[in-house]
Amino acid sequence: MNNNIDNREAVYYDGERDSMVILDQTLLPNEVKWLTLTSAEEVWEAIKVLRVRGAPVIGVAAAIGAYVSAKQIKAERFEDFSAEFGKVCAYLNSSRPTAVNLSWALNSLQLPVNNLQLTGNDWREYALKAILAAALEIYRGAIADSEKIGEYGLSLTKPGDGILTHCNAGRLACMGIGTATAPIYAGHKRGYGFKVYADETRPLLQGARLTAYELYSAGVDVTLLCDNMAASLMKSGKINAVFVGADRVAANGDTANKIGTLGVAVLAKLFGVPFYVCAPYSTIDAKTKTGADIVIEQREPSEVSEMWYKKPMTADGVKIYNPAFDVTDAELITAFVTEKGIVKPPYKFS
Repeated sequence: MNNNIDNREAVYYDGERDSMVILDQTLLPNEVKWLTLTSAEEVWEAIKVLRVRGAPVIGVAAAIGAYVSAKQIKAERFEDFSAEFGKVCAYLNSSRPTAVNLSWALNSLQLPVNNLQLTGNDWREYALKAILAAALEIYRGAIADSEKIGEYGLSLTKPGDGILTHCNAGRLACMGIGTATAPIYAGHKRGYGFKVYADETRPLLQGARLTAYELYSAGVDVTLLCDNMAASLMKSGKINAVFVGADRVAANGDTANKIGTLGVAVLAKLFGVPFYVCAPYSTIDAKTKTGADIVIEQREPSEVSEMWYKKPMTADGVKIYNPAFDVTDAELITAFVTEKGIVKPPYKFS
């Protein structure tokens, strides 16, 4: 097993080759493989099958991916190019329905294009430069936001705390030092001596394959546990705070995150453990009134029954329920930790 992650971001723009490079997260932790993507189809597939995953990283991948896809557009006039670019963004936006950063990033790229009025022989160069500039702004912004989230989140902890996290909202999913892991990395840098517990996060095991992997690689004291062990762990008094990420936050504070997050929030409420959602403001969807309006992605049954097994682990023909996310009610959330500060209830995002 390769226990080392280099300093590259999980998604980045390669200026020398004018392309997008991603770390294939489906192969971790046993293989570290970087892929170069140059077409809309490759970017769509990478997001759909979770080669890139995590709301902020999905946003960055969509942004840089839209740029490399735009280079492939065949058009003689800017008006035709702009129309085709809109189709590219709509196609990429169809890859995953729940993470709002995907549509937010693509909308952020379409705005500068829509505002351009280009004629002459060099319109393509100016259009592509505008798209790339907007994509790199999203890239840099995600990294800067993670640092700010880390500092705000750290203020909610004390040295020696036991911290539970679910899924992966670390540097692999969120750029920089992550969102839910940002306070952990910030504290580790200052010698806080946190004891971190990572839920394995069935069925895709992002906690086991990614969170535990990256924290261990960074020298953080991390312990892996099965999802159904969180209750006894909290009851033992070893957990002082829960930090999780988010894929979409409704206007009332209801939050969609990886499946199993709701159960962790319910346990935290029962045992009096603060439950914090760490997310950039781009994750907040003020147009979605409540969690009931959030579209929950249903994924392939084979992720539950076959993905990690040499043979199917249940009888052939058994029906399988496999939502990618659940919605945690706002009343279960102690506070949101954002790049703009800590938001406490009552929640009303606009």
